[in-house]
Amino acid sequence: MQLGLAGKGVLVTGASTGIGAALAKAFAAEGALVAIHYNASEAEAAEVAAAITAAGGTAKLFRGDFGRQGEARRVVEEAAKALGRLDILVNNAGALIRRAPFVEIDRELYEQVLNLNVGSLLEASQAAVPHIEAQGGGAIINLGSIAGNNGGAPGSGIYATAKAAVHNLTRNMAMELGGRNIRVNAIAPGVILTPFHAATPPERLEFVRKSTQLGRLGTAEDCVGPVLFLASDAMSAYVTGQILHVNGGQLMPA
Repeated sequence: MQLGLAGKGVLVTGASTGIGAALAKAFAAEGALVAIHYNASEAEAAEVAAAITAAGGTAKLFRGDFGRQGEARRVVEEAAKALGRLDILVNNAGALIRRAPFVEIDRELYEQVLNLNVGSLLEASQAAVPHIEAQGGGAIINLGSIAGNNGGAPGSGIYATAKAAVHNLTRNMAMELGGRNIRVNAIAPGVILTPFHAATPPERLEFVRKSTQLGRLGTAEDCVGPVLFLASDAMSAYVTGQILHVNGGQLMPA
């Protein structure tokens, strides 16, 4: 079965490295027109775009600091205009910012993490709705995390809280946007070996590896299939409001 993504306009936020970069390349390989958002990693984003165009695909680059109010909306508007349409939004931009034990969490860290991981998702999605609706409907896929279910590793409490909010916001968006023919789902990756975990202690990674049922840590490519499935009307037209866990069996929520 064909995924039916050819010619669709897709914006992947945080697409310069890791999961976002893998998703941008995968959508382009399916014939989608891809908008690549990045912030600090300009060289890496350019490499992703170059790889897509070298393979005959279409990629446009958009820079924006999603920790700042208004930037996510601006990027969505510019991407939709440049691509000529917007059918699919992948809200992948996010970060832990820094680890802090619970007793050391301050309001500044709280606001930074929530603004980036939840606020920008809300803003980007709101901006995307009229563009997706103009195409007769489409899909929004949010990036949650296993941390949104299990509370996260030590020092990541606010990040885990933000991802729990992403999971619940995904369900609300699905309820409110279903009437506009916009499906909203999320994936919740476990530990995926990307630059996100560059500073994670090796012993922590080994502990997680042993706790998975598949006996390995994830890769960015492990997230590609689930996202393409959720983006494709041909594959998941009756799927909305779901959190798809991609964690090798580390967590099996009821």
